[in-house]
Amino acid sequence: MALGERIGHVFRGAAIGVAEAVPGVSGGTIALVTGVYERVIASAGHLVNAVRFAASDVPRGRGWTRTAHQFRQVHWEVVIPLLLGMVPGLLIAAKVLEPLLHDHPEQTRGLFLGLVLASVLVPISMVGKPWRGAEVGALVVSAVAAFVLTGLPQATVTPNPLIVLLAAAVAVCALVLPGVSGSFLLLTVGLYEPTINAVNDRDFGYLAVFAAGMVIGLALFVKLLQWLLEKHRRMTLAVMAGIILGSLRALWPWQSEDRSMHAPGDNVVSILGLFLLGVVLVSAMIVAERRRLRRAARDLTEETYEAPNVR
Repeated sequence: MALGERIGHVFRGAAIGVAEAVPGVSGGTIALVTGVYERVIASAGHLVNAVRFAASDVPRGRGWTRTAHQFRQVHWEVVIPLLLGMVPGLLIAAKVLEPLLHDHPEQTRGLFLGLVLASVLVPISMVGKPWRGAEVGALVVSAVAAFVLTGLPQATVTPNPLIVLLAAAVAVCALVLPGVSGSFLLLTVGLYEPTINAVNDRDFGYLAVFAAGMVIGLALFVKLLQWLLEKHRRMTLAVMAGIILGSLRALWPWQSEDRSMHAPGDNVVSILGLFLLGVVLVSAMIVAERRRLRRAARDLTEETYEAPNVR
């Protein structure tokens, strides 16, 4: 791989890192737009298999053969530059977002609301047409459930380690499905700001629990989601879209600490502007992704027609 392409992957990783810190902007969507999504997901699957084979084969004296094979299948030439970009991108975004969340909560939620509302178009469009009754029902039920759950007041101020572990395990699954934001999932359960603070304050105890949850999520939920997307793709995407729609309640700009919703205040004009900005940003990414897919399909068609017939 050329040096320029490796540097490009570093910048792609930085964009994904920034996206993972912003609720509503999916790192999976950024990976799709930049053309590395399939290689990243395939590599994650091989890494999970490598760990599983190491845990099962080595203690039984079967050696490292299957583990080594899985490690060789990982696209390291893509994964390593992406990670080198993701880490600083995430740290910089977290540093910028913390004061915004503290000093301008209503404006920040307005921006996030626009980002998330536009991003729901991704799973909805991926379901395809026509929508069947069961899929519409799944979307409605999941949306209502998410709306009710995100309206519940937060039970604790200090995050419980078990809750952090489970939330991280679920949030990491957002990387598998474009259009679903892991940061948004954290926001709906009240863990977004504590996690941002932990990153900025270098709270290694919190971060260790969070990292452990991510490993568990990669080992368990990611494989499950991959299976669901393969076997029940349309229904899974419909449920995901419903969850995103229902969870928009958590981003209503005017709300109190117990999550009760209020009518718009005097700052409605500025918040509306930020909301529209969020819609435009995510919509632009979706359009860019679709153009890339159409271009890739056109190039593949041209290559097929130009290829000589070999008998």
